[in-house]
Amino acid sequence: MRRCDKTQAMILHFTKMNGAGNDFVVVDNRAGDLNLSRETIAHLCDRHRGVGADGLLAVEPAQNGADFRMRYYNADGGEAEMCGNGARCFSRFAARLAGRCDRISFETQAGVISAELVGENVRLSMSEPQGMRLNEKISLSCANLTVHSVNTGVPHAVVIVDDLDSVPVAEYGAGLRYHTHFAPKGTNANFIHALDSQTLAIRTYERGVEAETLACGTGVVASALVFHELTGATSPVAVQVRGGDTLSVGFETSGTGQYENVTLTGPADFCFEGKITL
Repeated sequence: MRRCDKTQAMILHFTKMNGAGNDFVVVDNRAGDLNLSRETIAHLCDRHRGVGADGLLAVEPAQNGADFRMRYYNADGGEAEMCGNGARCFSRFAARLAGRCDRISFETQAGVISAELVGENVRLSMSEPQGMRLNEKISLSCANLTVHSVNTGVPHAVVIVDDLDSVPVAEYGAGLRYHTHFAPKGTNANFIHALDSQTLAIRTYERGVEAETLACGTGVVASALVFHELTGATSPVAVQVRGGDTLSVGFETSGTGQYENVTLTGPADFCFEGKITL
């Protein structure tokens, strides 16, 4: 998006949505006339001075044959390749714009995503995961961790912990996010605990938000696939997020670390609509 003209005030119409507690400002930019700078997006996501959100989603015209194009911006205003919970919210918002109630497709920097609307839930067909790496030893200033990693549209590190409530997510998460092992782009950091052979609980530190969030869809997918690699858990894997919802990750395997037909199913809720002067 281009930079706002600061000499003239503009009124932005937006919709607030959340996917399993991961919340977003969503805007319709099919006309291409919204020129939001990085600073403006960060202001909109500010929970004290703006609308408040973990990120911003913009609906734009497709460029390569899908129904729409999804642009996703983190709370710091920086654009990211993909967001699983955001993609579910985007799907319901764009489907409403198009008058659709079944399926929709959209382009992202991580590839074309297709979505099936199932009531208030959305089932995403995710892009193929890349770069699965297991059991790497990474030293932080405060701990030595065994880390697993995979890119599920954006990079994720996954750490298995015994006590999810007591893990210092902010400290460990920031340490992994900025670690030289994941340079130059950094990584998201997920901490998981197995509740049974098919169910995980998760906490996530999100890159770009630079804090723990209530849910992260691509982190849920990354964690479920790592869990499968380490334990042989079968599809689907259920993942309980900090916001209280349980998401479902489906997949098929075609070899060690190789996956296809990966899906993420969970809620996408409309919260409210509004307008704000910028």
